[in-house]
Amino acid sequence: MGLTPVPPDEVATIVTTLEMRRRPPLRPLPASPLRLVRWAMPDPDKYRILFRRVGARWLWYSRLAMDDAALTAIVHDPDIHVHAAVDRAGVEVGMLELDFRHAGQCELSYVALVPELAGKGLGRWLMAEALARAWAPGVERVWLHTCTLDHPHALGFYRAQGFDPIRRTIETFPDPRVTGLLPADCAPQLPLLAR
Repeated sequence: MGLTPVPPDEVATIVTTLEMRRRPPLRPLPASPLRLVRWAMPDPDKYRILFRRVGARWLWYSRLAMDDAALTAIVHDPDIHVHAAVDRAGVEVGMLELDFRHAGQCELSYVALVPELAGKGLGRWLMAEALARAWAPGVERVWLHTCTLDHPHALGFYRAQGFDPIRRTIETFPDPRVTGLLPADCAPQLPLLAR
């Protein structure tokens, strides 16, 4: 057993990969005041705004670090399906991104709502929508990642939805609050060590 030091300008997290090998039994879709809107070929700036709104608290940074060409290559790929969860006023308050680029598989790349909606039961609705879309004909595996930087209930939520954990890895990366990709005051639950 040992401790591995992490430089003050970096962050470390334990990433858990989970998968589902069988489509879950059909159930009624949970009620929700939200609806999903497909974003075919989203504008990179608009995508980043929503990505930041749903993920800044959890230090999501990967898509913020990409230039327009790299991000566009992903989100305009016909095998990537991007959806925005929209409230009654038409405001984007969540996102769903499905990756069908590998035959027989769907990765739930991003399934998230703005932090203000946590604990309101809307995550079950969004996951039900995600699974209904992910289990397309020919899909034999649906999978995702979560990590110790995500919402504290994320891992338990995914397991309750029928996902089985299959692997853990450790990821380190430059703290996006230090690099300027995210504001210094986001993710208050994680101390900012380098200033």
